[in-house]
Amino acid sequence: MTMLGTFIKPMHPEGRKFVAIFAAISVISYLVLPFLGWIGVGLTVWCYYFFRDPQRTTPTREGLIISPADGVVSLIEKAVPPAELGMADAPLTRVSVFMNVFNCHVNRAPIAGKVTAVAYRPGKFFNASLDKASADNERNSLCIEMADGRQIAAVQIAGLVARRIVCFVTTGAALDTGERFGLIRFGSRVDVYLPDGVAPLVTVGQGTIAGETVLADLTSQEQARQGRTA
Repeated sequence: MTMLGTFIKPMHPEGRKFVAIFAAISVISYLVLPFLGWIGVGLTVWCYYFFRDPQRTTPTREGLIISPADGVVSLIEKAVPPAELGMADAPLTRVSVFMNVFNCHVNRAPIAGKVTAVAYRPGKFFNASLDKASADNERNSLCIEMADGRQIAAVQIAGLVARRIVCFVTTGAALDTGERFGLIRFGSRVDVYLPDGVAPLVTVGQGTIAGETVLADLTSQEQARQGRTA
């Protein structure tokens, strides 16, 4: 990677109109008061950076469950998958990845498989780092069925300032691990419900990279990992 490539990343098409709006407002503001125009330039750069869509290198070994989002693991707990997906109502291990407004917000498939359900549900806009956000906030849920019949749920959850969940796939679509399936605008969270008996290989507070960080391994007998902050 070149030095320029370290800072300049591709932008997802979803962001083009927002960057254009920010840029137009910046020009108008500059004509009125140059100081405001420079503030607008800073916000335009931030908007571009928010919608960045960098390439990722996804591990290809079968059985690896990969993080669907950039951010921080905010919660690991037992919970029942969203009822609208039609999955079993037994609690599964849920790994929640919280994205702040500076993270890349393009979401990627945690595992390869067939999308058997896509369900959108309107809701509230609590801070996405809170536990109750999974139940109360606006969300879009995917059920991905693997080749062996086991299922994983990936749930996009809107946050305090997020007002738009975008999903690129529909029921019946085939996804590869790490493939882009959606994004959420401005601060949010993605929950992954692991298959029964699968332990997470991340800890609360750990940073994640979408399409790269391993959340769990279907073939591993390792117990849930513990971590410490240094």
